[in-house]
Amino acid sequence: MPPQLLPASAAAFAPRASSVNVVLGSKIEPWLTQTLKRINRVKRPLNSVPQHQRCLTETLSSTNAIWTLASLMLPKYPDSELRTDSNTIVEAIPSYEFIFLEAYIVHVDMVLRNEVAFKLTPDTIEALIEHHKDVFLIDAKAASYDWPEKEQHAKKLHDGFVQAINKYVFRTHVSALEGLEEEGVGELLCGRSEEVKNSIMGLLNKPLLPPPPKIVDVIRQPPLLPSSPIGAIWSQTIHSPGVPTPVDSWRVLPSSPAVTSTSVDSNTPIWSSMTMHEIELPSPIPSYSQPYSSAGMFYSSPMVTSPIPALPLPSMLAAHCGINMGYGGFGWDRYQEYATTM
Repeated sequence: MPPQLLPASAAAFAPRASSVNVVLGSKIEPWLTQTLKRINRVKRPLNSVPQHQRCLTETLSSTNAIWTLASLMLPKYPDSELRTDSNTIVEAIPSYEFIFLEAYIVHVDMVLRNEVAFKLTPDTIEALIEHHKDVFLIDAKAASYDWPEKEQHAKKLHDGFVQAINKYVFRTHVSALEGLEEEGVGELLCGRSEEVKNSIMGLLNKPLLPPPPKIVDVIRQPPLLPSSPIGAIWSQTIHSPGVPTPVDSWRVLPSSPAVTSTSVDSNTPIWSSMTMHEIELPSPIPSYSQPYSSAGMFYSSPMVTSPIPALPLPSMLAAHCGINMGYGGFGWDRYQEYATTM
C-alpha cells in the first residue's frame, strides 16, 4: 500500500495553511479540465500540467473555499429540558438545530492514492464540542448509574472526543472535486455525505461505560515438594499398593479349626463371641502385586495359643466300653426288651 502522505496542516489543532498541497500526475483527466473551466469566470489557459496545478492550487487556497460535507440535526438541550408537544413539528422547531459540517481541502493527490483530504473548520469543531459537553454528556450521565469515579470518566470521555474531532480528516476519491464551484466552495456528491455523517455520529455517540470489575488474584497453595516437612509426614502414612496393611496378631483368625484361642471357652463356638467389627478381611490384592504370603502379616511376636489337648488312645477307650455303654441311657443289655416290643 502506498504511504499515506498528509501535510502538516492536516494534524490536530494545526491552523489552516495558506496554500493547499496539490500533486498532479503526468496526464490530466478530461473531467478536471472541464471543472476548472466551469468555475473560472476569467478565461485561463489550461494546456499543460503546471497550468492545471497552478489554477487548482489558487482556487482551493482561497479563504472562501469552504466545503459543506454534511448536515446533522441535533437536540439543543438535554432530554430533561426538551419541550414536549403533541405536534411533532412544533416540538422539533425549538428543540433541535442543524449543524453544518464544513471543511476545507488540505491535500490533493492524483499520483499515489488518487484522493482528496478534508479537515473540519474551527467553527464546526467548536460547535460539535459544545454539543458533546452540554447535551450528550449530560444525557449519558443521567442514563447510567452512579459509581465513585463517574465524573472523572465523563471528563475523560469528553477530552477524548475533543482530541478525536480535531484529528478527524475525511479522505475520499479525487473525483469528489467534480462538486467544485466558484471561489473554491463545493459540496460532496454521490452519497459521500452519508460517510461523513456516520463517522461524526460515531465519535459523538461513544457511550459512558463504568470501569470493568477488578479481577482478584486467587492465591493458590504451592505444590508440596518431596523435600518439604509436610510432604515427608504424608509420605510416611502412604503404603505401597503391593504391601498389605499391617494388622494386630490377635485379630487374625486361626487357619485351623482345631486351634482355639485361650480367651474363648471350649464349649462356646468361636464365631459366637466375635463381633462384626472384630472380623477384618484382608483387602483384595491387585493383579500386579507379589504372590500372597501370610508371613508378611506377622511382624510382631508369635501368636499365643493353648496347647492341643491329648486325645485318648484306643486301649483307654476299650476299658470303659461294655454292654452298659450306650447312647441316650439305652444300653445293649435291654436290647431283647426293645426287640420284642417292636
